[in-house]
Amino acid sequence: MARPSPRAHWVLLSLTVVALLALLLLDLFVVKRVGQGEAPVAGPADHVPEALHAGGPLIGTDGDRLVSRAAPERTVVLTFDDGPDPRWTPQVLDVLRRHGVKATFFVTGVAAAQHPDLLERVVAEGHEVGLHTFTHVDLGQVGEARTSLELDQTRLALAGAVGRVSTLVRPPYSATPDALDNDDLAGVERVVASGHLVLLSDLDTEDWRNPGADAIAAAAMPQDDKGAVVLMHDGGGDRSQTVAALDLLLPKLKEQGRQFRTASDALGLDPPQEAGAVERSAGVAVSLAVRAAGFTTDLMDWLVVVSAVLALLRAVLLLATTGIHARRKPGRHARPLRPQPVTVIVPAYNEEAGIEATLRTILASTADVRVIVVDDGSTDRTSEVVRSLGLPRVVLIRQPNAGKAAALNTGLRHCETELVVMVDGDTVLEPDTVAELVRPFADPGVGAVSGNAKVGNRTGLLGRWQHIEYVIGFNLDRRMYDVMECMPTVPGAVGGFRLSALREVGGVPEDTLAEDTDLTMALERAGWAVTYQESARAWTEAPASLGQLWRQRYRWCYGTLQAMWKHRGALFDRGLGGRLGRRGLPYLALYQVVLPVLAPAIDVFAVLSLFTDPGRGAWAWFGFLVLQLVPAVIAFRLDRESLRPLWAVLLQPVVYRQLMYLVVIQSIVTAIAGARLPWQKLKRTGTAALAAPEPLLEDPVTTPIRRP
Repeated sequence: MARPSPRAHWVLLSLTVVALLALLLLDLFVVKRVGQGEAPVAGPADHVPEALHAGGPLIGTDGDRLVSRAAPERTVVLTFDDGPDPRWTPQVLDVLRRHGVKATFFVTGVAAAQHPDLLERVVAEGHEVGLHTFTHVDLGQVGEARTSLELDQTRLALAGAVGRVSTLVRPPYSATPDALDNDDLAGVERVVASGHLVLLSDLDTEDWRNPGADAIAAAAMPQDDKGAVVLMHDGGGDRSQTVAALDLLLPKLKEQGRQFRTASDALGLDPPQEAGAVERSAGVAVSLAVRAAGFTTDLMDWLVVVSAVLALLRAVLLLATTGIHARRKPGRHARPLRPQPVTVIVPAYNEEAGIEATLRTILASTADVRVIVVDDGSTDRTSEVVRSLGLPRVVLIRQPNAGKAAALNTGLRHCETELVVMVDGDTVLEPDTVAELVRPFADPGVGAVSGNAKVGNRTGLLGRWQHIEYVIGFNLDRRMYDVMECMPTVPGAVGGFRLSALREVGGVPEDTLAEDTDLTMALERAGWAVTYQESARAWTEAPASLGQLWRQRYRWCYGTLQAMWKHRGALFDRGLGGRLGRRGLPYLALYQVVLPVLAPAIDVFAVLSLFTDPGRGAWAWFGFLVLQLVPAVIAFRLDRESLRPLWAVLLQPVVYRQLMYLVVIQSIVTAIAGARLPWQKLKRTGTAALAAPEPLLEDPVTTPIRRP
């Protein structure tokens, strides 16, 4: 049955990233900014009609001009702004219920969307709900489009929460009619023109200043028999003094015979209307989006913390195990390895450019080597080049294209020595590489040995990035795996094996794309130890373009996922297999799957934080950079490499790291979808020897090898 193409999943991945970015932007630049603007300073008021300055708090239109209305005598309209707040609104409601008082709550759209349950209680207890804009913006400082958007979104949030819509608006930062200035007037005109009514106040308690409960209660007391609209707050800060003031104020007002009514009831307005089905559905969508945005941001906060902790733990683990590994004596094996011949198998598919350098450096080895080249259906001149060299101790086998694993198994069937080294067709060896690689086999329990693969074509930014990655991976990660006895991979570029161990596990697996990882795990589960020999250096050709790098890492990552799933039973094994299952697999899952999947979201969040909290964002970025740079310096020192390329670490987060993250994500999506990947063969240029030591280029067999 045909499997879906991996390319199709880019749509899903792109939509996910866009949705994540949209939610973060919504929360960081809309929700988190509510109420953060500075209170406006009063400006000129020469355009404000005197009738409005001296009029009542309710402002509407008679069709030609703005008109105002006051509350009836001895009537008190209690109003609360900036809610609903999960801490203070319930306390305000409790006091109002205890005293049997109804009030009007002007809510922000964001708070209404976040806490619809509180609005349900407000309405259920007989209180009225009005609009206080979506983000608490100063309507005097924005245009008609923003005003309309703020009010419409707040109406939708209200409709989604309680199924009602209101036309009553309290502009943020407003107070009494006599405080209106020209900007306020412009905002009021825009609100009224949109079909709404504006309700200011007669008495502003200024409880947001927290002057004390007594002062708040005193400011809310009418001085005559006129009706009064009282401005208080149930959100936007600490409202404990407001709650306490209510318990002081309400009994006194009742003693004076004041009546408490909602704004619509007192001012003769139509009560809030039932929302239509479309408005309710849209309101629910707005509420879900706001809450999802808040959840996403909170989750990102936690993920950043968790990622930082995990990155720190990884750095500590790598450095600790590296120290242990570095102190080990080179001759720690039980007895010296007796001299014996070694077969080097070279699987080759379209390796015309580099096969000569590979064969000549193998034959220049200080060890007794035989070479088997398996041409896996090459379409170039790979076989012709091998034949034309006429090199001794080199056997060429040709077969139809069947993949690298099949080529290796063909070579194993023709192998007559107990020790086997497998190298890629583009790999260049140092003279002591083979001898160093097989030295750990003096221990009869060792079944495989990982060599130290190094990037030969390390020029250019992409080459430097891969060079850094290889040095860290081989000099820190593999040292750690060696100490923890859970090596997950002997690289195909350079690895040594015991033939009897390979035959015990059935040869090289052909059912995964990461045959080297699959084989290594199979050997450990069979009870064979796998170790790392840092002195067995080999120079390999890394991808020279982002496209080639993508194809290579996509195959590696997808194949590693296959191998991890195939060997998940190692979690329950004993001995070396158990160490792989309970140490190696969780480490791979955590640091090569889980964190890379989360990393793009964390990077997006970190970049956005530079705009919302630059200091914290910069320090977080610097901290993660240090956690990368310190291990890199140590790894380079251990490998006696120049530190000059490490400046490229500063640029890794810009392109390279993102590419690696996307490779992991795409691999996981592909695996879940069940798509099959073809073998991703890279085009070779024969540049593996560019950074190799000069002696590698002098061939003792025939003619010198020229640098590419």
